[in-house]
Amino acid sequence: MSEGCWIDAALTAARPQAVGALLRYFRNLDIAEEAFQEACLRALKNWQTNGPPRDPTAWLIFVGRNSAIDGVRRQAKQQPLPPEELLSDLGDRETAIAEKIDNSDYRDDILRLLFICCHPDLPATQQIPLALRIVSGLSVRQIARAFLVSESAMEQRITRAKSRIGSGDVPFETPGPVERSERLAVVAAMVYLIFNEGYSAGGHEQQARFPLCDEAIRLGRLLLRLFPAEPEIMGLTALLLLQSARSAARFDADGAVILLEDQDRRLWNSKMIAEGLALIDKAMRHRSPGPYQIQAAIAALHARAARAEDTDWTEIDLLYAALERLTPSPVVTLNRAVAVAKVKGPEAALALIEPLEERLSGYFHFFGVKGGLLMKVGRTKEAREAFNHAISLANTAAEAAHIRMHLDRLAEG
Repeated sequence: MSEGCWIDAALTAARPQAVGALLRYFRNLDIAEEAFQEACLRALKNWQTNGPPRDPTAWLIFVGRNSAIDGVRRQAKQQPLPPEELLSDLGDRETAIAEKIDNSDYRDDILRLLFICCHPDLPATQQIPLALRIVSGLSVRQIARAFLVSESAMEQRITRAKSRIGSGDVPFETPGPVERSERLAVVAAMVYLIFNEGYSAGGHEQQARFPLCDEAIRLGRLLLRLFPAEPEIMGLTALLLLQSARSAARFDADGAVILLEDQDRRLWNSKMIAEGLALIDKAMRHRSPGPYQIQAAIAALHARAARAEDTDWTEIDLLYAALERLTPSPVVTLNRAVAVAKVKGPEAALALIEPLEERLSGYFHFFGVKGGLLMKVGRTKEAREAFNHAISLANTAAEAAHIRMHLDRLAEG
């Protein structure tokens, strides 16, 4: 690894802990972020000459904290600083921060930072961009490009979120054990949403948005280090890895969708699959199944099948049935219908999804699946109607092009 690369990797890895600790000290996102950036600039100069410190994160926190305090003094024009308890809730307990920071403090700082970014008082449209900016360190330009909005619009979105936090609407509390467990599910959901923002990108959009998938996996691994014995976090990380492993095979050179059963499995990332399989196997040994574990187990069955025809659709059907019981949802039932069609035939699958139409009337994938099933049983006119409806609801050009391909086949037939 080149000199510049190892420093960049160290700064990226340290960011959540360092920003979280600085936020705890100053209770201001802008100050924490600016302090971290100043520490990074000093690290780029210092580490190239002297090599990395024993604890890069502690070094960045120490330097960032001193830099921010100097900034507060300059802004106050030599006026006395506020009482120490207003700057830090730890008093002098961490005067040796440059030498060592307790792992539990790291953990609480990261969790506090994640909990702030995904606080329910913030609108959903602000939560993920804020997390990507503060926790992950992506630039506003990168985030705007991923969400297909202008840079100025994204800047306003992130600024509003910071302003709401700064006004005191979102508390800086350290969650207790019970609340921490409850809100961990919210953090996990946020990480999964970040992944989906990248993974759902179609065709030519994928190149711009796929870094979100990589960032979600990095956050999943971070959560796994914080909660190494939590099976749902194992399941979440396994799910992200197993889905992301198929990325290179999901679209052709023209950006058209390639269905799972038609993908060239030699293009799947074997290293990511091995990591994901090991995680889900470990999670299942806890015998405490959750939604992410079940979804990862489904992805694992696909990953273990050397050919599409080797897929254990009966087991996938059973897993979707378990997921239905755990988290009832029309989308879960729709996904199960694909497995049912493989096991019991398209007529059984159509019967399963028929009651879902009213609730999924605005969902592209419902009409895509329905059209495909109708086409298989020879109900051509109804299939054409379903496909036309699907095109009107397509989220990406690749989705629309895929449905048009089915319509073309119907016309040829």
